[in-house]
Amino acid sequence: MKSMTQADALRSRLLVAGDSAKFWREPRFDGLECLAARFRKHVYERHTHETFVIGTIVAGCERFELAGVQYAARGGDLCFVHPDTVHDGRPEGEGYAYRMIYPTAAQLATHAAELTGRTLRGTLTFPEPVVQDPELSGAFVVAHQAMERSTSSLEADEAMISVMARILVRHARLVPSDLGKPLRERPGVARAMNYLIANLTENVDLETLAGVAGLSRAYLIRAFKAETGLTPHAFMIDRRVRLARRMLLSGRAPVEVAAASGFADQAHMTRAFKARIGTTPGSFARMTH
Repeated sequence: MKSMTQADALRSRLLVAGDSAKFWREPRFDGLECLAARFRKHVYERHTHETFVIGTIVAGCERFELAGVQYAARGGDLCFVHPDTVHDGRPEGEGYAYRMIYPTAAQLATHAAELTGRTLRGTLTFPEPVVQDPELSGAFVVAHQAMERSTSSLEADEAMISVMARILVRHARLVPSDLGKPLRERPGVARAMNYLIANLTENVDLETLAGVAGLSRAYLIRAFKAETGLTPHAFMIDRRVRLARRMLLSGRAPVEVAAASGFADQAHMTRAFKARIGTTPGSFARMTH
């Protein structure tokens, strides 16, 4: 049976009314294939992939046959398909919505190496094709949506690296290198903090920040949070809110402050500002002048 990309699998059957699919490749993750779709009628023919398939059912139910066994995946379930494994897919009832990624073995090995601190030996496996895990399912959706928006490199990178690390620990049974050890990386974390402060209005990506810290991406996220109480992205947003507050106090208009403090737009600043200050930037400006 011929192996195909997810784009090929979608093209094998025309989508009908009520079905939708968005396929893209994520350049920050070495061309990682991504799919967000909602299917009421679309049926996948039996096929295989050269890549892994990892993702979650957001709502509804998908039934599929995998290596001769029938499965039903529902909202909150995580799904795993290994390379070269024959499978199909079809909606049940009102259909289903799902979000998926299609990492190559090499891409997944990179995640595993960052997590464990050593080169992966043998083949990475997920013992269960379908697992009920609402917590990680929700985290995966957030990370997937962040990649789809692509407005903040650090937000998307951090979210996906973090959720993949948790998936590999919980469902591929990998052991992180820092398990049971204190995360003491003050010099590296300090370098990362200073870099974020110096580049507060820039779209910093996690790979660059990890290079500055001299740590792997996955380890930097955990060490940064252990040291500061915040992840790198949360730290950056917190410092941007501080900067925006100072600018508002100086009399600058909220619409001007949003861009000057590094936010994607005024709505983004408003959400972050209110979550930390308790009021909107406009209300804050009026109350302080």
